[in-house]
Formats: sequence, structure tokens, C-alpha cells
Amino acid sequence: MMTIHIEDLTFKAIIGILDFERTSPQQVEVETKINYIYTENNFINYALLIKLIENQLKNRKFYLLEEAIDEIGALILKEYPQIESLYLKISKPEIIPNAKVSLCKSWFNSS
Repeated sequence: MMTIHIEDLTFKAIIGILDFERTSPQQVEVETKINYIYTENNFINYALLIKLIENQLKNRKFYLLEEAIDEIGALILKEYPQIESLYLKISKPEIIPNAKVSLCKSWFNSS
């Protein structure tokens, strides 16, 4: 079993339900932890994984963090069937002046 940690993946994206969130990209941070079965020639290219996460968040312009987490998690699991467990966290560090707001979810392979 191998574990990939992606931390402090930071970029701007449109995500949220407030009027100003729909027009101006805001800072988002993504963290993920992936446990997967590694065999020769069956690895997860973390650079492509990062690109997948970033492109999905930027292009879809989600209204809710819940929608973003569910869709991105499902996409990762579909793209990488060797994943045994997935933890995904998305944060909006600048939405509230004195707090960082985050949402996270975990998935476990039932096989």
C-alpha cells in the first residue's frame, strides 16, 4: 500500500453561492490523502492528479463545496480504480475575515 499526500494545492476558482463569489475567483486550498495498491506500472501520477483536481474546480464553477467534493471525489475514484481510500478537503481561506472554512469527505473501497 502506498499513500500520496497532496497538501497546500492553492489556486483561484469560482465557488460559492454569494453574488460576489460567482463573479470573482477566490483563493481555494485542496488537500488529499490517497491510499492505493501499487504494483509495477500501476501507479498514480500525482502531477496529473493535481491537474485533474485544479481543472475540475476552475472549470465547473461550483455553487457549493459539497457539490465540488462529491464530484471531484467520484472523478478521482473513477480515474484511479486502484485507490483503496480517498480523503479530500477543500478550503476557502479568505471567505470569512477571521476564519478558514473547509469541507472534507472520505471514501473507502468496499471490495
